[in-house]
Amino acid sequence: QVQLVESGGGLVQAGGSLRLSCAASGSIFSIDAMGWYRQAPGKQRELVARITSDGSTPTGDSVTGRFTISRDNAKNTVYLQMNSLKPEDTAVYYCNARVRASIRTVYHDYWGQGTQVTVSS
Repeated sequence: QVQLVESGGGLVQAGGSLRLSCAASGSIFSIDAMGWYRQAPGKQRELVARITSDGSTPTGDSVTGRFTISRDNAKNTVYLQMNSLKPEDTAVYYCNARVRASIRTVYHDYWGQGTQVTVSS
């Protein structure tokens, strides 16, 4: 089994910054893509940013230029640096990782429990 543990959420004023972290642990042979999604009340979960194993970073259009995703493969950890935060960024942010437990298994998607980000105006 694989666990994803997120940290770094909280309350911040508009224009401020937060850095989210997500560490994967457990039965890990390799990790393909890692990413962040968010879900605001009454809305569908949407992609925020994603980073592949080779460092490619397709990012959701709403955060281009403000959010930066990175990963530390040695620590199985993905980060999301969020700058110039806006009230509309308020949501629960979820970490996602595509993990393979062994060379004989396929990749599976795993999710963190979510961390609340609230941006006040």
